[in-house]
Amino acid sequence: MMRAVNLAVLVMLLSLSLIAASKPHVVTLGRWAAIPWRPDSDESKPSTLKMRPLYIDGHTKEFTVGAVHDVTERTFVVQRVYRLNDSLPQENGPTQWRWQLGGWLLVDRSSGKVQQVALSEFDPNMSSVSWFRDYGAYCGISDDGQKIYALIVQLGRRKPLLRKAVGENKGASHPCSPPVWERNPIRATFGITPDQKLTFAVKSRAAEAIVEGDDDSDSE
Repeated sequence: MMRAVNLAVLVMLLSLSLIAASKPHVVTLGRWAAIPWRPDSDESKPSTLKMRPLYIDGHTKEFTVGAVHDVTERTFVVQRVYRLNDSLPQENGPTQWRWQLGGWLLVDRSSGKVQQVALSEFDPNMSSVSWFRDYGAYCGISDDGQKIYALIVQLGRRKPLLRKAVGENKGASHPCSPPVWERNPIRATFGITPDQKLTFAVKSRAAEAIVEGDDDSDSE
């Protein structure tokens, strides 16, 4: 008798677990709000950013800035912004907070899962990511802040499809303009300077430079 009761309880618990696991999640973005923001490179010029919260099942999960890029019908990417403790150890009184730009998030609307997107040499304050399908193109900064890299990444791959040094960092707020994508063939053009543009064709596992004057059929 007890064995039958225990079995029935086990079946009930398993059923409840399956129901909870299959429960759809509600992923929404809240209203825009202006927040104070100061880039680390220039503390003397206060500015503002437009931020909106990311809600998962009605609870605030993250704060975001900029436009959302839909990767699939289920997933999208968006840049994160967060509050950082800016109080000095010798300061008394309420904690001082400052908003900081962060990396990019990959959000699954069905499962409610939110994960960081790994972007090599990505600088939140200086790198502007341009998305197409599941590809991201941007200019990155070396760890010592001296070199500029052209990078193309694909979601789900650990290594960038492209990582190429394209110049020296001369202190500009943005090392290059947001790359421009083309569909057929798939390629991205980086505007390093007004007179310097570099185009890279995306292959299945890598990206390669297109020399000016190359025929499009050679880069498919």
